[in-house]
Amino acid sequence: MTPRQVFERLPDGITKREPDQLPDLYAEDAVVEVLFAIPKPLRLVGRETLRTHFGGAVDRPWELRAQNVVIHETADPEVIVAEYDYKGRITTTGRSFRGANVIVLRVRDGKIVSSRDYHNHLVLAEALGNLPEVVSALSAE
Repeated sequence: MTPRQVFERLPDGITKREPDQLPDLYAEDAVVEVLFAIPKPLRLVGRETLRTHFGGAVDRPWELRAQNVVIHETADPEVIVAEYDYKGRITTTGRSFRGANVIVLRVRDGKIVSSRDYHNHLVLAEALGNLPEVVSALSAE
């Protein structure tokens, strides 16, 4: 698969809550950096770590749908930059939100070997109603 084809399967698996299929998109030694994770950046190394991470997302109280997807090819044939929004809804309250995302993805031999993810986690925290706690946690560091 090309980097574009691999990326197209990623938000699809996340929005459909199919965590068992997502780790197969990654190389065994893949590195994923979620640089705006709250309260601090997150670094996930290895397919099995990603399997655990994605598996934990199934029970989260939100639904997501990817929209406005734009994929930029780069001079490096292994690398793409994807911009997109997640339109979401908190299932416990019905509250809606929209969060911007950018991912810099390196794909080799049809597998993601590295990903630098920039997601707007504050939008989700606000929609969940826990923004004051997040701000407090950030202030404490």
